[in-house]
Amino acid sequence: MARQRYLLALLLTLPACAGAQRPDTPAGRNGGQRSLRAVKVDTAAARVAAEKAALVARTDTAALRRTLDSLAHAHRGVLGYSIVNVETGERLSLLGDSTFPTASLIKVPILVTVFDLVAKGELSLDDKLVMLAIDKVGGSGVISNLHSGLELTVGDAAFLMITLSDNTATNLLLDRILIRRVWRKMEALALPHTKVHSRSMIRDASVAMDSSVKYGFGVTTPNEMTQLFALLAQGKAVDAKSDSAMVAMLTKTGFTEMLRRHTGGVRTASKYGAVSDARTECALWFRPARVGACVLTKDNVDRRWIIDSEPQVTLAKMGEAIVGAWRRPPPKG
Repeated sequence: MARQRYLLALLLTLPACAGAQRPDTPAGRNGGQRSLRAVKVDTAAARVAAEKAALVARTDTAALRRTLDSLAHAHRGVLGYSIVNVETGERLSLLGDSTFPTASLIKVPILVTVFDLVAKGELSLDDKLVMLAIDKVGGSGVISNLHSGLELTVGDAAFLMITLSDNTATNLLLDRILIRRVWRKMEALALPHTKVHSRSMIRDASVAMDSSVKYGFGVTTPNEMTQLFALLAQGKAVDAKSDSAMVAMLTKTGFTEMLRRHTGGVRTASKYGAVSDARTECALWFRPARVGACVLTKDNVDRRWIIDSEPQVTLAKMGEAIVGAWRRPPPKG
């Protein structure tokens, strides 16, 4: 496969010298020499591109699957994962189409819906939001500790929702865009099982009470959430400009206790979620290929809120294995 890519790239360089002057004239001889040098340069570039393509495409996903499945089966609880190589389309998963609680991971679909409405002209990132005392909720975030009457923009709230997982900022956005719009946007992206149920920390106003009782804040599948991250990487969730802005926002999340713990500072766009019996995280890693991965857990036996709880350690080992799979050189042959 790598050789085929290399030959194709080499053929694409040949038209550059097709129009060279006749070699029996001084200009032709000089032009021919320049063309030959150009071919050598282009050939070297093609070789580098071919080698990079081989590295991207030839990762040993069979070995990676064995490692991840071993970790998943040893986990005391239910664990599903989904991984996609954005460049090649390679995929592997376990319980990829099973539904899991999202916890705060559902804030990524909320973010996508906000930017979709902005792109359609139905909302502006500069629109003002006002936090009243009644809007303040507990859990993650900071603005609930600030004064009532605080004014911020839609863009501010979106940034806080993602980078600090701010629950109050999330609710201000949901009040503005309405929960059902998140459903419609996900359905339009062919992600029908990805749904937010209510405002954060406020279950009594759920729009889907039965599902809310079972899954909490939101629900998704490993395959659907990984696909959403892949769409963001490709500029297909909303549009290229909007998706680039969202990915940039997701690179600023500071949480590194799960998938990112042992990945050596690799550039990552990610979002996590955590409740007592479920820990979740999705990441887009920028390796030789862009690799999207989601690991979702539920019914965890170890529900401790410590860095080395079993779910967090399991996710940390899985993240290390995933990034490591695309760090290794391609196999020989």
